Parts: sequence; structure tokens; C-alpha cells
Amino acid sequence: MTVLDDWVTATCAELGLDPADVPVPVVLDLARDVAHQVLRPGAPVTAYLLGVAVGRGADPAVAAARLTGLAGAWPVELGGDRPR
Repeated sequence: MTVLDDWVTATCAELGLDPADVPVPVVLDLARDVAHQVLRPGAPVTAYLLGVAVGRGADPAVAAARLTGLAGAWPVELGGDRPR
């Protein structure tokens, strides 16, 4: 196991969640895309929003794909952290 695996397992235990229900690669990929294509601080906020949507019944992969698409289409002039 990695430190990340240990962290997810411990966090899930604390919150009463099943670690098998946590799509870690999906969340990490989404956070990377938002951080690089939109704004670094947007990554954790977007991950939180994904969690809210999933908690309300959204499919994690579908919701993440929609948000990744949004990040990819984000206008350069609105992005805050991209090199110019």
C-alpha cells in the first residue's frame, strides 16, 4: 500500500465510508486538470464539488468527465495560473 492508500483508508474509516467506493484516480486526474488548466486553488474546491454531486447521486466518472471537459474548454484569459 502507498501512503495515499493508507490515508484514504483512514479517512474513509473516520467518515464511515467504504474505500472501494473512492475513485482515487478519477479525483486526482480531475484535480490535475483543473489545477493546470484553470487555477490551482480550483482543484480542491472542484474535488469537493464533485463529492457533493456524487453524494447527491451523480455517477463519479460521468461528473468528473463533465468537469474535465469544462476545465479543458476554460478560456485562457480566465485562467489564473497558466503561464502566458
